[in-house]
Amino acid sequence: MSLRTPLGRALGLGAAGKGTQHWWQQRVTAVALALLGVWFAVCLLGLELADRSAVIGWVAQPLNASLLALLVLTAAWHSQLGTRVIVEDYVKGSIKVPLLMALQFLHAAAAMVGIVAVLQIAIGGR
Repeated sequence: MSLRTPLGRALGLGAAGKGTQHWWQQRVTAVALALLGVWFAVCLLGLELADRSAVIGWVAQPLNASLLALLVLTAAWHSQLGTRVIVEDYVKGSIKVPLLMALQFLHAAAAMVGIVAVLQIAIGGR
């Protein structure tokens, strides 16, 4: 017994096939955020946060700047995936597509600002 409609069977139409990919992306970014978050917290515990030059010196190290940039990108991507699911599941009507577009733009802008900030500190020391 099939739950597909005769037209769906004839045309081969079904699920979009993106659900599994989306699910995996959320899990992989969550694990990456957990690992990067632990790294970031441990590093911050070892820093004298009141000393601005120590923090700038820490960010200026290539490995730390790279991992910070990866943390920013991963956080933005994970957030975009999560908010997209919320909008797709709970928002109805004509506002859904513009809201999805706005969320994608805002997440891209936030990631770009974060990366520029890390690079500015790492390269310029400001």
